[in-house]
Amino acid sequence: MKWATREHMHIDRAACAWLVTRFIDANAQFIFVADPTHVPKGATAFDMRGAEYSHVGSNCTFETILRRHELADPVLWKIAQIVHEADIEDGRFDAPEAPGLDAVLRGLSLTGTDEQTLAVSKPIFDGLYEFYRRSLLRGREAS
Repeated sequence: MKWATREHMHIDRAACAWLVTRFIDANAQFIFVADPTHVPKGATAFDMRGAEYSHVGSNCTFETILRRHELADPVLWKIAQIVHEADIEDGRFDAPEAPGLDAVLRGLSLTGTDEQTLAVSKPIFDGLYEFYRRSLLRGREAS
């Protein structure tokens, strides 16, 4: 399936692409557009004006996708808190990781293409997921 989002990926878009690939559509293909009117027919738009998956109320797109696909994994919801704080910066969650992760993703978007950012951000989110998964299983921070 084709998924489309705005070019110059930052935290929410990168996290959503990872989420889609890992938990919703393993064969996802991503298209990056300058304007929402350039989304190809048949592509599922996310994190842009008028998209099916975007910010809803006070939630970021990552949270919207989790809700719409009924993904209840507590590790994904922990990541959602980090993504939310990095993207929205409203202080809703205690997520001290948010500024650092946001800086890394913004830096990637400044030094490469969206395709490169997508490729590099996937193992970052895989590592974040595994860190919190093991922390949850052990009841303490993973070492």
